[in-house]
Formats: sequence, structure tokens, C-alpha cells
Amino acid sequence: MAAPEPTVKPNIEDPKFGFNFYSEKLNGRAAMIGFIIAIAIELITHEGVVSWLGLI
Repeated sequence: MAAPEPTVKPNIEDPKFGFNFYSEKLNGRAAMIGFIIAIAIELITHEGVVSWLGLI
């Protein structure tokens, strides 16, 4: 005999911090912008980002 299905679905809110859909989407977009900026710096200065920052 199968267990009966619940008739009411609980209303669970997304967490305001931590791993949730919004924060992961925002983090991914920021990473994409960072990669594009790093590539643009390399194309404009003809140096790598690390040497452009003076780290090597």
C-alpha cells in the first residue's frame, strides 16, 4: 500500500544568505565580467594581468 500524497505544499522561503540561486547567479555574472576585464587588460597592455599589477 502506497503512502498518501500530502495535500498542502509547504511555503519555504529562500535563505537570505549562503548558497541560494540568486547569490550563485550574481557570483557567476561577476566572474564573467572579471574574465572579460582581464582579457581586455591583456589585449590593451600586451602584458599579463599579474605583470600589469606588478606582482612578478
